[in-house]
Amino acid sequence: MAQNKPAVIVDDIVRVLETLRERRPLVHCMTNEVVKDITANILLAIGASPAMVEHAEEAAEFAAIADALLINVGTLDTTQMEAMRAAIASATLAEKPWVLDPVAIGAISLRTRFSREILAQRPALIRGNASEIIALAGRAGKGRGADSGDSAEHALDAAAQLVAQTGNAVLVTGPVDYALDAARTLACANGHPLLTRVTGVGCAQGALAAACVAVAPDKIHGAAAAAVFMAIAGELAAARAPRPGSFRTALIDELDRLDADTIRKFAKLETVKQNA
Repeated sequence: MAQNKPAVIVDDIVRVLETLRERRPLVHCMTNEVVKDITANILLAIGASPAMVEHAEEAAEFAAIADALLINVGTLDTTQMEAMRAAIASATLAEKPWVLDPVAIGAISLRTRFSREILAQRPALIRGNASEIIALAGRAGKGRGADSGDSAEHALDAAAQLVAQTGNAVLVTGPVDYALDAARTLACANGHPLLTRVTGVGCAQGALAAACVAVAPDKIHGAAAAAVFMAIAGELAAARAPRPGSFRTALIDELDRLDADTIRKFAKLETVKQNA
C-alpha cells in the first residue's frame, strides 16, 4: 500500500480545523481539578465549547447531549469514578465519542485499575504519554506520576495493542507525537519544550482531541489534528513568549489565531507506517 503524501495528510488536518470552527462541538470535560481553567480556555480558543458537568446524574444526562466526552483521571476520587462510569455508559448509548486520558497510571494503583476497567468500554481515542500508554496496555514502564520515563517510540507496540483491543485510535505524546489506528501510524514532529512546563497543557490536549474526534472523518485524523494544533501553537507561542507564564497566554492566543495557511506552512506530519 502506498503511503499518503504529507500534503494530503495536512489537507485532512486543515479540514478538521475548518469543520471544528464551523460546528463548534460541545465537549463534556470530566477532568482533573488542576487543569479545568486552561482546558476550557484552550477549547474556546480553538473554536469548541467546553462544559464541566460532574454530578453522576447530571453527567449521564449531559454526556448524551454533548458532541464528545473527555475522561481524565488526574485527580480521581470515588464519587468522580461513579460519575465517569455513568457518563461513559450514556455517551456510548448515544453513540457519542469519548476520549480516555489515563493520567499518571502505572505509578498509582487505583487509577490504573479504573482506567483498565473503563478501557473495556472502548474509547474512541486514548491520549497519553509513552509511560501511560505502556501501563494501560499492562506492560512495565518507567512512569513517575504524570511524567513519562519512556520514549513515544518505545510505546508504539503497546499503542498498537490498545488499538487492537478497542478497535479505535491512540495518540502517544512526546517530543514526536504518534497517532495510530489499525491502518496506519502518523507522526507529528512539531512542538516545543515549553509545552511541558505549563501545568495542564497535556491534559487540555486530551480535551482538544475530543473536540477534534467529534468532527473528524475518522478517529486517527482527530488524534493527529489535536497533536498538530497544540504543537504548532506551542512553537509559535514560544517564539514570542519564551518563559512559562507568558507562554501560557501566548499558547491560547496562537490556538485562537491558528488557520489553514499556518498549518500548511508549519506542519511536520507524515505517515511513518502502514499498519494494514
